[in-house]
Amino acid sequence: MAVLVLMGPPGAGKGTQAERLAAELEIPHLSTGDLLREHLARGTEVGERARSFMERGELVPDAVVLEMLRERATRPDCQEGFLLDGFPRTLEQARALEAELTRRAGERGPISLRAIELRVPDEVLVRRLAGRRTCRGCGRAQHLEFSPPRVPGRCDRCGGELYQRDDDRSEVVQERLAVYRRQTRPVERYYREREALVEIDGDRPPDEVFAALQRAARDKAA
Repeated sequence: MAVLVLMGPPGAGKGTQAERLAAELEIPHLSTGDLLREHLARGTEVGERARSFMERGELVPDAVVLEMLRERATRPDCQEGFLLDGFPRTLEQARALEAELTRRAGERGPISLRAIELRVPDEVLVRRLAGRRTCRGCGRAQHLEFSPPRVPGRCDRCGGELYQRDDDRSEVVQERLAVYRRQTRPVERYYREREALVEIDGDRPPDEVFAALQRAARDKAA
């Protein structure tokens, strides 16, 4: 069984690449955000516990997130492995994940883990995110530089108004990146010490990045 952890800062293209890589490898793509929304929609017991924290404006505890991941990883489609996106983000989460995989290995046999990190310079990330505009109507994202709207300020799909989310403003982006670096630096060191970290240059055309991700994932499998 193989577990891949895809890491990368906001704007690195991690979500899109994760979906594409999981499809190519024929393993599930497990996003903590998607799992949380699923449990909230289903009204599960763990989902309601998560909701109680969210309604108080608090972060959902690692133990609750890990419980969601544990439940998802026991489904039949995860028996050969899965790709994690958005977890772990902190050293505590990385240790909790290792403990869970160690427990599962005792039940199912060896489990290999590889963390793949997309490296992109901060100035490129700021340009990518600060140029993004979101449609108020359909939610589609466009970019002033990379996918400019045919009509300024209007969505190509539905004609709705395009606006800049607060999270995409330059000063906010820079703070988000600073938080990401502080959180993930110990995680990088954790996986590097275990010889489980592969770093990939994400400042390249998407197809080149994807090819590098495929090589990193398949090298581990080999």
